[in-house]
Amino acid sequence: MKLLDLLQHYAKQLTEEKEEAIAQGLDDPIESPLANKLGKAGNLHLYSLTLPSRMTVLEDIPLTIVPPGDLEPTEGYSLRHLGGEILIQTVDSLGQSLDDNTIVPDTSGFFLTATKRLEEMAAKPESYSLGPAERLTPWLDPEQAGGDGSARTGASTAVLSTVWSDDASARWKKLATIAVDLMRKNKRVLLIAPSHHMVSDLLGFFAKTFRDAPLPYKSLLSCYEIPVLSHGSGISLQELGYESQMHSFFAASRSHKTALQQKYDRFRELTPILAYKGQKQRDLNEVKLLEWRLLAEVSGFQGKIKDIDKILADYEKLPIWKRLGMQAIGKNIQTLAEYRVIYTEKIAGLMKEVEIAQARIRELVPEAAIPKEMRPEYEELKDDISRLGGTKKIREMLSAGEGTNRQAFIQNKKLVAATPARIVCDPLFKRVRFDVLIAEDAPNIPAPLLLGAAGLIREQIIIAGNTQDLTSTHGASAISGLWRQSCLEPNPAPSKTASSS
Repeated sequence: MKLLDLLQHYAKQLTEEKEEAIAQGLDDPIESPLANKLGKAGNLHLYSLTLPSRMTVLEDIPLTIVPPGDLEPTEGYSLRHLGGEILIQTVDSLGQSLDDNTIVPDTSGFFLTATKRLEEMAAKPESYSLGPAERLTPWLDPEQAGGDGSARTGASTAVLSTVWSDDASARWKKLATIAVDLMRKNKRVLLIAPSHHMVSDLLGFFAKTFRDAPLPYKSLLSCYEIPVLSHGSGISLQELGYESQMHSFFAASRSHKTALQQKYDRFRELTPILAYKGQKQRDLNEVKLLEWRLLAEVSGFQGKIKDIDKILADYEKLPIWKRLGMQAIGKNIQTLAEYRVIYTEKIAGLMKEVEIAQARIRELVPEAAIPKEMRPEYEELKDDISRLGGTKKIREMLSAGEGTNRQAFIQNKKLVAATPARIVCDPLFKRVRFDVLIAEDAPNIPAPLLLGAAGLIREQIIIAGNTQDLTSTHGASAISGLWRQSCLEPNPAPSKTASSS
C-alpha cells in the first residue's frame, strides 16, 4: 500500500473509531466531585479532577469543564489519568478548588480533527514533508500486519533509523546521544512518546544529558504541554514547559517594549522642547549681535565726540594768530560744536535701541536656556533611536502585535517534546516543520498518529522501542492505543529521580 492510500485508510479508520467512541459513551458527561488547582504555566492552569470509580478520560482529549452555579465553563485537555483522578490543562482558572464540576469530553471531536489532518495530508501532499514518512509505510501497512515485525529490527537507512533495545535505560542513553549530535548540527528535532508521563521523563533525561554535554538545555528544549512531572533526572521540568518559556519570553519582551515606549515618548517630548530652545537661542544670538553692532556704533560716535572735545580744548589754548590760520584753511570751530550735538543725539537714539535689545535679551535668556541634564539625555535617546533604525522603525516595532509570535517562538526551539495526539490535532503544528523525528516506544504509538507526526519531518525519522512490542501492538487501533496509555501507568523511566507533580 502506498503512502497516500495508507493515509486514506487510516483516515477512514479514525472515522469508524469516532463512531465507536460515541457508541461507547466516551462523549458522555462525567460528574467530578472535586477539582484542585496544582499550578499554573503562563496562561494555562493545571487541575486535578476526581472521577467516579471505573471511569476514565483518554489522554489528549479536548474537554469542557462546567462549574456549578453561574460560573463560566472553560475548555482544556486531559493530560494524564492517575488512579481515580485526571490531570487537566485549562485555559481559564477555576479557582483554587471547586466542588461538583461536570466534565464533558469531546472524544469524537478529537478523532474528527485527526481524520481531517490525515485527509489533508493525502489531498495536499505538497504542503507536507512526506518523503521520510514514506519509509514508514512497510511498518504501518495493515496488509503486512501478519508479518514478523522482528525481521525489520535491523532495518536502517539514512532516512529511517531504528533503535531497538529491551533495556529502556540503554535505549534512552543512545537516543539522548543522538539528540546531542543533532543539536550540534543545528537540527530541529521533534521528540514524541505515547504518553505525557513518558514525554516528561524523556525530557528530563535529555535535559540532564544536554547539561552534561554541555549544552544550554533551557534554551534548546521545550515540552509543548505542561509537564505532568515536576522533576525528571534531577532537572526541574516546569521551566522547560512551552507555555512557561513563552510567557517568560514575552514578559521580557513586553518589559523591553515598555522601556522602548518610554524612551520613544521621552524622545518625542524632548524633540519639540529642544527645537524651541534652539530657535530661541538663534533669536538670542541675533539680538546679541544687534546689541554688539549698536554698541559699536555708540563707541564710534563717542570716539568722535572725544576727538571734538580734545580739539576744542586745544583750540582755547592756541594764540590768536594760530586760530586765524585754522579758519583760513577751513577748520570751523562752530561746525565742530554742531557735530558734537549731532553725535550726542545719535548716541542717545542708539542707546534707546540698545536698551530695547537688552530687554529682549533678558527675555530670551531663560527661554533659550537648556537644563543641564536635558541635553545629555536627549543625545543619549537620539543615539538609541538611531541605533534601532529611527522613529519609523520603532513605531513599527511598538505597533507589532504578538499574535503571530507563537509560531515564531516554537520555531526557535531546537527540540520540542510532545505526544503525537497533540501534534496531529493542534493547528499550530500544521505550519511548523522539523528536521528529525525521534519516536520513543514507537510500537505503542497508534499508527495514524505516528504517521501524522511523520508528515512534519524533512530529513530523518528515528523510531525506538522494545522489540517485544512489535508484534503485540502492530495494527492496533488508535482508540485502543489511547485507552491503553490512559488507563495504564507507563513503564518505569530509566531515571530514578523523576517524581510526580
